[in-house]
Amino acid sequence: MASPATAAPRRTAIVTGSARGIGKAIALRLAQDGYSVCINDIAALADDINNVVNEINNSSSGTTRAIGVVADVTKASEVEAMIKQTVEQLGPLTLMVANAGIAQIKPLLDVTEADIDQVFDVNFKGVFNCYTLAAKQMIAQGDPQPAAGVGVYKIVGAASIVGFKAFATLGIYSASKWAVRGLTQALAMELAPHKITVNTYAPGIVGTNMWDQIDEALGKLHGRPKGESIKQYSQQLITLGRTSVPEDVAGLVGGFLASKDSDYVTGQTMLVDGGIIFN
Repeated sequence: MASPATAAPRRTAIVTGSARGIGKAIALRLAQDGYSVCINDIAALADDINNVVNEINNSSSGTTRAIGVVADVTKASEVEAMIKQTVEQLGPLTLMVANAGIAQIKPLLDVTEADIDQVFDVNFKGVFNCYTLAAKQMIAQGDPQPAAGVGVYKIVGAASIVGFKAFATLGIYSASKWAVRGLTQALAMELAPHKITVNTYAPGIVGTNMWDQIDEALGKLHGRPKGESIKQYSQQLITLGRTSVPEDVAGLVGGFLASKDSDYVTGQTMLVDGGIIFN
């Protein structure tokens, strides 16, 4: 029997907001690459959660499994319970992907306190809850090599291109993503002694439900027909000339940030936007 130091990695991930869109693509990529995955989203998307779980488990070779957990990332108690259930059913937590987020289109002079609370509750507080509670679980597990056969534990969060350059009418959303970048950098320094890396990914214009909502809101604001705003943004802003798909983001997150190739990377926010922002 292999010793703990040489045993095959036991990689387990939680991906929040993974019932659809970018989160789903990340979860599928992780499962494809050998992770056991907790699929998480809000109660309204319970059927979609089950569909993703079934898709992974039906294609599993027996080395990859998935569970579904309904939890609201803005509530620390629900995140904590989700982490506990994941560890009990799938094994030591080696990767947290804090992907869940919401967007809001509104000129800043029209923004209310309730608007700020809503966006920051999900995009910042939700990420904070996932980051810190995952970190506490990872620290409790001990050294990642004997615990799970990996070199480091990994925490990954969702930023955005607007965390580098704000967009008009996306002011509060932009601010929340700048906050995630700052949180990531600070936590990366604090968690390094525990062999935990912390990074974020910054998508651009992606063909998801969120960007459909952004397109619709911009259309109403500027009197454009449906689909015109995202078309204009893609053609005018993206160097590669096409709207991103969720799998583009999953390639960065699952293919690199979740792999051992990124073990020496921490505190970074990596753009995956087709060339909108050059950093």
